[in-house]
Amino acid sequence: MENKSLYCLIMAGGVGSRFWPLSTEEQPKQFLDFLGTGKSLLQMTFDRFQNIVPRENIYILTNASYEGKVVEQLQIPNNQVICEPIRKNTAPCIAFATAKILNRDPEATMIVTPSDHLITNEKQFDQDIELGIHTARNKESLITFGISPHRPDTGYGYIEFDNSKKEESVQHVQQFREKPDLKTAEEFLNAGNFYWNSGMFIWRGSVLKDSFQQHCESLYNLFFKNPSQYNSNQESAFCQLAFENSESISIDYAILEKEAKVEVVLSKFGWSDLGTWGSIKEIASKDENGSSSNHEKIHLFNSNNCFVHSEKEKTVLIDGLQNYIVIDTPDKLMILKEENEQKLKEYLTKIRPKSS
Repeated sequence: MENKSLYCLIMAGGVGSRFWPLSTEEQPKQFLDFLGTGKSLLQMTFDRFQNIVPRENIYILTNASYEGKVVEQLQIPNNQVICEPIRKNTAPCIAFATAKILNRDPEATMIVTPSDHLITNEKQFDQDIELGIHTARNKESLITFGISPHRPDTGYGYIEFDNSKKEESVQHVQQFREKPDLKTAEEFLNAGNFYWNSGMFIWRGSVLKDSFQQHCESLYNLFFKNPSQYNSNQESAFCQLAFENSESISIDYAILEKEAKVEVVLSKFGWSDLGTWGSIKEIASKDENGSSSNHEKIHLFNSNNCFVHSEKEKTVLIDGLQNYIVIDTPDKLMILKEENEQKLKEYLTKIRPKSS
């Protein structure tokens, strides 16, 4: 099987509310240059997979309202942007994209990846992905990528795997575990056979289709039973109706947690899901007081372990803050104690009637 039957689906439909106020529903985080590289997170992800997958086989799964942004940033034709008309979580849009690609290429093998992760050690990344591709093509299994945990993190889901063959880089998944409390996360770390769930997958389209038929019949019936609708004049209307009738469910709940045939690549590349401001703070360069800022006009006094991001032309003076995240945009300001970062979504629901 050649690489012409290799595809990449980049998930880029989220609204990035954990990165308020810089990330907004109109301009979510995947379209922003968070890391100061001159490229958005989506552009960095697209470039990363161009080394592995033919450019014309990279599809962006996003909300219909972001189609123009995707085309503008990536300079790709519109037919490489697969738009969900209604947000219904990851399972429906992956089912839709899989059925669409299988209609054209029954031999398709697909990489599924978020658009907003940081990957370091690109050479190792390419090697781990190639191992995942090889495994997916030679087994009737769904392949996921686990990241070796270096701290008892409560913000990630975990993959528990059978560690009986310790030298193997690909292991059988025993179960997926939800985000744990701190005590459980420490137990996972000490056990040695728990990796963070990266949210990246590889599978043959036909294998995933069979899993939908077995484990999520409602979505199978909606998206896979009428293949003639795909890549035709009827596709848009068909897609609208299918999404209106589909449940909102993640691919993890719909398929992966129920499927017995799942393998995990014990990945060695550097990874962060960039899920919160705290994750950006963790990788940012810091001054002698453990604080980081995005330009030289930000001045901190009697302050430690802070993360400050503001407009580059603005002079900022901060005194006496410890462990705070400060984000300043032209029309919004957030001053948030880092330990309360998980409450940001809750706070936003309370202020939304007054502020978008």
